[in-house]
Amino acid sequence: MEGRQTDMTLIPQDLFQKLEFDKILQLLTKHCYGELGKAAVLELAPQTDVQWIRTRLGEVEEYVLALDEGEKLPIAAYDNLAEELRYLEVPDYVLSVEALQRIHLSLRLTAALIDFFSPERQEAYPQLYELIRPVPVDPALAEAIDEVLDEEGEIRPDASPELLRISKSILAKQKELDRRFRQLVNTYRKQGWLTDNVESFRNGRRVLSVPSEHKRKIRGIIHDESATGKTAFIEPEGVIDINNDIFDLQSEEKREIYRILKALCATLRPCVPQIRAYQELLVRFDVIQAKAALARRMDAKKPTVLDKPHLGIAEGYHPLLYLHNKEREKPTISFDLQLFGANRILVLSGPNAGGKSITMKGVGLMQLMLQAGLLVPAREESEFGLFQKLFADIGDQQSIEQDLSTYSSRLQNMRRFLEAADAHTLVVIDEFGSGTDPQMGGAIAEAILHQLNRRKIYGIVTTHYSNLKIFAFKTKGLVNGSMAFDKDTLSPTYQLKIGKPGSSYAFEIATQSGLKENILGYAKKRMGKSDQAVDELLVDLQRERQELEERLNRLTGQEEKLDKLIKNYEHMHRELEHRRKRQKLESREQQLQSAARDNKELERLIREIKEEKNLEKAKALASRVRKDRKELTEQVSQLREEVYRPRSKQEKPIEVGDFVKMRSGGASGVVEALEKNKAIVQMGLMRMTVPLRDLQPANAPLDTQGQRSVQTDMVKSTAAFNSKIDIRGMRVEEALQMVEDFVDQALLANATQLEVIHGKGTGVLRKAVHQKLREYDLNMEVWHPSPERGGDGVTLIEIA
Repeated sequence: MEGRQTDMTLIPQDLFQKLEFDKILQLLTKHCYGELGKAAVLELAPQTDVQWIRTRLGEVEEYVLALDEGEKLPIAAYDNLAEELRYLEVPDYVLSVEALQRIHLSLRLTAALIDFFSPERQEAYPQLYELIRPVPVDPALAEAIDEVLDEEGEIRPDASPELLRISKSILAKQKELDRRFRQLVNTYRKQGWLTDNVESFRNGRRVLSVPSEHKRKIRGIIHDESATGKTAFIEPEGVIDINNDIFDLQSEEKREIYRILKALCATLRPCVPQIRAYQELLVRFDVIQAKAALARRMDAKKPTVLDKPHLGIAEGYHPLLYLHNKEREKPTISFDLQLFGANRILVLSGPNAGGKSITMKGVGLMQLMLQAGLLVPAREESEFGLFQKLFADIGDQQSIEQDLSTYSSRLQNMRRFLEAADAHTLVVIDEFGSGTDPQMGGAIAEAILHQLNRRKIYGIVTTHYSNLKIFAFKTKGLVNGSMAFDKDTLSPTYQLKIGKPGSSYAFEIATQSGLKENILGYAKKRMGKSDQAVDELLVDLQRERQELEERLNRLTGQEEKLDKLIKNYEHMHRELEHRRKRQKLESREQQLQSAARDNKELERLIREIKEEKNLEKAKALASRVRKDRKELTEQVSQLREEVYRPRSKQEKPIEVGDFVKMRSGGASGVVEALEKNKAIVQMGLMRMTVPLRDLQPANAPLDTQGQRSVQTDMVKSTAAFNSKIDIRGMRVEEALQMVEDFVDQALLANATQLEVIHGKGTGVLRKAVHQKLREYDLNMEVWHPSPERGGDGVTLIEIA
């Protein structure tokens, strides 16, 4: 189970509270079914392993997909079995019926969860199934408990033949007791020796309720008297033996039940590790379903996760603000934060209550959520990088215990940031530089920001200081941003604008608040005209700079497209030249073969000429034939050299153990042996003998499940080629390997019409097949047939 162990450096210690990640965890606990799930959720912490994060996000995404599809995974309330399993490991220890009931419930839940994953669901939710797949399934455990406990959790009367005999005997004695007791009650009632209540139970015995003046008239055992002493509770002599028999039978029953439970515990004891694995599986699914439930509430998605620092949020929301507004049916304004190129730090400015802090905290909170394996409220097109460290400086930092003011405490945070920050750090700072004299505070903040930028950090800094806006404009690595403000209504719009610094709009807001004009006039004079113009000038400069950068980006993009077009043209030209030479080679080889076939006829003519004693004519004819054949042979050799020699000078000679592929495209294989100008290559299911000139170096393929190979020659492998393949029911990796081998064999057999049957299902296999076909550098046409012939469940391929 996942605990709060993180390899991520977090400053300060209460960073979860500062960014309100603790509130996200509390929300998750409300969706958990068990106490263990709640405990696991509260221990969630961000990680830095990209594979761990992608796996956790994929699991939650699949669970959300299942819920959206109307699937109901069989996860429900369950108990913590830690204590029961600890006692069960003690030799000869016998668990109570209640403890066995709790174990039985967990076993049943686990069995239902495993049964949920049918072959279709295994394909639809592969990452969730991967959690189930390694768990050993032993239905005998639950069946062993079923033989002892009924559906209500009580001991079955037929749990053993002996218990069944005892149960029947008790029932018979109870009937006998009831019949005898009714007879005695009728007798004593007629004589007026009983109270109105007639009977009761004392010490586990059925007794008569007798007035004290008549207690000596009834023979039997007095078990009790009322508090007033007016009533005695007597077990009549006529039922004492029957009650004794019932008591003895019940004692036997208890001993037999103890024996049955002891045997059941002995059966379960070797399986304690397996039951623990079941418990952990339930907790894992409980955490996943809680994440999925919260994700659906906040419309969270799985973004692209990059294994490097990066911020590329598209239509993101502060998670808690989104939920708060959603409950009140209020809209929430999204934000786009794309820090690309050299820009790593956003200096965010704008009026108070305009959304600066919410946006900044939203980015930090989403980063924590993502690295803890939670989906985030942003579009799927968003790109989140991973950070090894996350620092935050937010809110009032005053410390009475350490005798620190707010500003002193914030400076201590800055010192710790500078000591630990590097290129894998995300820093969020609210109201940077505030808490002291604005001029000195702004200067110190600029110096700190300069040092953080030199350490290549990523970050978001909110501020009102003009010097920081100017610094961001002039410094590579920093970019200004603002929260838009409606000057007409003097109200914030909560929209983030990258590339444009924001004004605090202090005078406009002061006017709206009702301050008198003479006060504002005095303030404006004290401020000075030059200070008033700084923000406006900075906005203009930033706009011009942004326009130039956008134009430069367009030109760069056009240049890249031009380079690609040139490379494509050169490649096509080389391919065309190669094909032309190959056609010429094939023509010359045919001529050479024809010349060989005509050789006998030429020899016959020469013999005839010699017989006619015309030696000069024979010599001339023989010389001309040899010359023609030599020229044709030289042409063929030259063309072979041009066609089959590696086209890249960087290609090294092929050796045993190298990975290679056919020059015509297709799967890669490994060279097992070299024989003269040929290589024996293991390709998928086939071992082929291929001329070296038809091979080129290739990268090592992905590992696939090993299967027995079939040794064959190229010619033999094409003899029994079947142009149809059925991959329904296969896992994606196995299916792709089969398709790859299928197309390779088709190429070797010169087959042009192919058919792949993959079924409709969720479309996963169909998409995977189409993606695999796009990897071939061939002129092929791919389409689906009419519904009568299979529709989307079949892919037809024509190779030109």
